[in-house]
Amino acid sequence: MTTSAPELAALTRRLAECPAEFLLPPRTEEEEGLVHVDAVVADLMRVMNARPPSERQAARLREGTADRLGLVLVGAWLLSDPWFVARGVDLGARILNLLCNHFEDLSHLVKARDCVADPDRREELARLCLKHLDLRPDGESEREAEDRLTSVDSVAQRKVAIEAAKAERRAQVLREKMARKKAREAASVYGRE
Repeated sequence: MTTSAPELAALTRRLAECPAEFLLPPRTEEEEGLVHVDAVVADLMRVMNARPPSERQAARLREGTADRLGLVLVGAWLLSDPWFVARGVDLGARILNLLCNHFEDLSHLVKARDCVADPDRREELARLCLKHLDLRPDGESEREAEDRLTSVDSVAQRKVAIEAAKAERRAQVLREKMARKKAREAASVYGRE
């Protein structure tokens, strides 16, 4: 995160003001949704004077779950902010890569609507987008930006929770083994008396 972007408050405010059209069901290969995500992203690239999605990228923007594509739509709304549009030539390829490839894990935990309605999820989406664009919020150091992303990152928190649960299971198994060993030792001592 080397380059300064807009202030985070401006980005989260933009997400809070996301038009309802970006929250309509996206069209997927399996579902007859209302919004063609590939067309929305192509329009964003056109406005940014950036290269349009390739056939492979356009196909990626039509496949997957409605949850992932819903996040892509909200991400496209966020990244159509004038600050990003003004830097389209420089950021276009990275934005396209972000929208095509980086919402899968988040979509298993967070819905697009949450990224508009919930302040923590707005912050998470804004910070996640900035991270993948190698940007940081204006007024924050790289360290502050990384720390704050870590504190709101649903995917990272889920991984920590899973690892903690695994560690607890291992500890429980170990406690049970130790208790059985202690019981055998106690029985052995009792048997000698």
